[in-house]
Formats: sequence, structure tokens, C-alpha cells
Amino acid sequence: MNPQLWAWYGGAFIVALAVLVVVHEMGHYLAARACNVKVLRFAFGFGKVIWMRRKGADGTEWAISVFPLGGYVKMLDEREGDVPAAELDRAFNRQSVGRRAFIVAAGPAANFLLAIVLYWALFIHGVTELKPRLALPPAGTPAAAVSISEGSTVRAVNGTPIQTWQDLRWEVMRHALDKEVVELDVVSLQRETSVVRIAIDQFDLEELEKDPLRPLGLLLFRPRLPSVVGNVQPGSVADVAGFRSGDRVLAIDDKQISEWSELAAVARASPDTRLRFDVVRDGIGMEIVVTPKAVEEGGRKFGRLGLMAAEGKGELHEMTTVVSHGPIVALGRALGQTWDTSVLSLRMMGRMLTGDLSWKNLSGPVTIADYAGQSARLGPTYYLRFLALISISLGVLNLLPVPVLDGGHLMYYLVEFFKGGPVSERALEIGQQIGFALLALLMAFAFYNDINRLVSG
Repeated sequence: MNPQLWAWYGGAFIVALAVLVVVHEMGHYLAARACNVKVLRFAFGFGKVIWMRRKGADGTEWAISVFPLGGYVKMLDEREGDVPAAELDRAFNRQSVGRRAFIVAAGPAANFLLAIVLYWALFIHGVTELKPRLALPPAGTPAAAVSISEGSTVRAVNGTPIQTWQDLRWEVMRHALDKEVVELDVVSLQRETSVVRIAIDQFDLEELEKDPLRPLGLLLFRPRLPSVVGNVQPGSVADVAGFRSGDRVLAIDDKQISEWSELAAVARASPDTRLRFDVVRDGIGMEIVVTPKAVEEGGRKFGRLGLMAAEGKGELHEMTTVVSHGPIVALGRALGQTWDTSVLSLRMMGRMLTGDLSWKNLSGPVTIADYAGQSARLGPTYYLRFLALISISLGVLNLLPVPVLDGGHLMYYLVEFFKGGPVSERALEIGQQIGFALLALLMAFAFYNDINRLVSG
């Protein structure tokens, strides 16, 4: 990856972190202010402070630290230092259980609210999505057994209306977690409607990390495209070999190529294999030799060049649709999307704990930075959707009943409510140690997965 691309991906990641962390901590801050608790510091990042200003009647320190992987709001608290007698009523530890719970829960709540606002704005503005149209299912897949014709459009999954490919993917993923039968309402190109049932009781949950639709034979319909290069991924083997946008591929190893699907099939079937391309560029014929990079999917190796097809307006119209709603409907959709994403996140975490779902599905900062950069390059709507998704994930993660997280503190307050007194200092200390150990283990898995993805491509 070239330096400019590194800067782009890094910048997109830092902006995402800054937005999500500041929103989360602002939730705590505003809730503390509403409860008249004195805030000593509002910090973005950890480690050495590189910028700091005091503002407000309480002289709150607003600080930025060198490591931008989190933040915190420090409140007046007798457990962390001496508190003047005149300000005892403003100390966090002197507040009622309900007020303390409100302040702690306000952080994750702010993340959920951010996601709702982002989704609401996107649904009003209109989002360009892929249509839920199906390609001809590969032989031997469950979809091939129910005779789905090429170009068919899915209208509903188990009675839930479908508008986009993402809707289809989402609904199938939800049912795949329970290995239920998926019932698709399908309309063919001849406008014939049918209902097909696909059993997914043998579905491998490991496929959720990649694509839950492909193992079932549910592939995205793609119009026949000419073998003309649209984009070349910077730093890819195709870029290094000399491919450029606008190149027309006539043959590969003397085999005639007329459609992009033929080019993609040859490249995919040729990992680490030297290929000779006959190319026409600006009316001039030339040869380009390239070896597709081997990548692993589902235990099998495939070739990847780093090329994208050139798509005209006609092809885009066939593949995409714009989804938009009025303010009221958009709000309902935003609430539903946030709720569904939160529930699915919790279910997937539960499946990982029970061993039904691999820990390979965990992503660390490197993968998140990659997604941030990719979504930013695709455009503002994709980046905002990425922010909404990560904001929900952050909210859900912080509500887990793990000591040191907001959910752990809420768990303590629940015990205190029923016990009639605070949890002992010894119990808090043990909880802190367990919490840090669990987070360290979680981060170790996430970093391992990041490194593994980088190594395997």
C-alpha cells in the first residue's frame, strides 16, 4: 500500500475513533452535568497529554492524549482523592444508585443515539443499494436444488419484505444463526412469482465471517460486462504488473476473453500461477504478465488480481436501487436497524462463548481501520454507515457485564440496589483484575485475527 493510501486509511480510522469516543464520553459528561456531578477532566486518548485547556465554571480540563484508542471522563470522587467539604454533594460516589447508573449508562446510550441519527439521515437522503437479484445458483448448492432462475428478484425472506441485497444478507444471517429453513418469495424475469424453501440445518456458522449467502448458492446477479478494466487496486499484483483503467482484455494465455466473468473465473482459478494477458490500450496491443495472488477462502485457495470491471450507467441501473424514506418512516427504519444490529451482535457474541461460532469473527483495530479506509474511499454514505455500525458495536460491547466496562459498573449498581449497600472494596478489586484479564484476552484474539487476515490476504 502506498504512503498516500496509508494516510487515507489512517485518517479515516482516527476520525472514526474520535467521533465514536467523543460521543460516548460526551454521554457520560452531559449526564454527570445533569446530575450536578463535578467533572474534572474530559479526555480523548490515553498516555501523555499533548493538548489541554480548562473551560467552564468548574474548570474542567479538556485534554487530548497521544494514544487515540479511547477516552474517559474523570469526575469528583472521594475514592480517587480528597474532596472539599463544600463539594461533597457533587462527588460521584455520593450520588444515589439511580443517578450513578444513569451517568454510566449514558455513554453506551449516546453511541446508540448516534447510530440512530446517522441511519435516520441516510434513509432520508437516500442510499444506493444493490438490488436483491440472484445469479444462477452453482450446481450442488441448496439454491440449485429449488430451481432459482438467473435474474430472479427476492421480495421477502420468511415474510419479511426485502428491498436490497443487504436486507437479504441480513435476514439470511439471522436465520442461519438458528439454522432455520429460509423461505424466499421470488419473482423471475418473466414476472412469475414463487416461494422456495432452502434448508440451512447443515449451514457452517464459520461462513458468517465471509458470506452467509454463497454456501447456499445465493449469488448476486451481475449483468454481462465487457472485459474492460474499470479500477485497479493500488499496490495489487495487477497494479504492479502495469494494468490501467480502460484496458480491454482480449485473451488470457491465448484463450479468448469476451466477458468480465470469464476473466474473473480464470484469475480465481489460478492462484500463484503466471498468466499472460493480451490487452488493448488506446488502440495499441500489448502483453501483460501477472501472477494472481493466492488468498484463502473456506479452506481453499483462489487467485486475486485487484481489478474491477468498468460499469456503465445501464449496468449500474440493472444492479442498484436508491432506498429513501420520509422523516417519520426513516426514524422507524433507523430505530429498527439499530435494534436488529444490537441483537444480532449479542447473539453472535453468545454463539462465540458457547463455541458455536469461531472467535475468528472478532476484529481488531487493524481490520477496523481497513474497513474505515475502504468505506471512506467509497463515499460519505458508506463511511457514515460504517460509523453507525461501529457505534452500535461499541455501545453493545460497553454494556456487557464485565468489570471495568460500563456494563460491569451497572452490574455492581444492580447488586447494590438489591443488597441495600455498595459492593465491598475487595470484590471491586477482584472484579477489576478479572475485567482487565478478560479484555486482554479479547484484544489478544482480535489482534491475532487481524494479523492472520493480513498474512492470508
